[in-house]
Amino acid sequence: MFHARGYDAVGLAALTEAIGIKPPSFYKAFGSKAEFFTRILERYSRSVLALESILLPGRPAVEALAELLERAAETYARDPQQLGCLVLEAARGCADEESAIMARRAAEQRRSQIRAFVALTNPAAADAVTDYVASVMSGLSASAREGMSAARLTMVARAATEGMKALLAPPADV
Repeated sequence: MFHARGYDAVGLAALTEAIGIKPPSFYKAFGSKAEFFTRILERYSRSVLALESILLPGRPAVEALAELLERAAETYARDPQQLGCLVLEAARGCADEESAIMARRAAEQRRSQIRAFVALTNPAAADAVTDYVASVMSGLSASAREGMSAARLTMVARAATEGMKALLAPPADV
């Protein structure tokens, strides 16, 4: 529901009806709508594009990150009711919106994982590659929300991999 409609458009009544519990039980189990949303973001981050299964130790960075981008392209366009990335789309909110702040925290945790992975083999490029991958994923998410097909998103992901290769290439001798 959060993915399809956004945090603010989903009220407590809709949440409790969907879960099948009464508001007091919801508050007892989750504390608040914000705490529930935080759990949703954490679960989404662990299950959708699980970085632990892509950013494997010893795997070449270009190979792993190319897979991440291609999986993102496919995933973001797969379900017409859940286009884009829940975390990235929620993070686009106003600077002081509670849901956007929570989503930005989740996004930063994932960026930290990418940065640490790249730093294992290419510490000098870790920040630039992380920024590049995060920007491409944000663009893929927004384009999926706008209706771009998985095939077109995958083509963009593959083209982006070429840029990533340039960022990870050793500096040319001058």
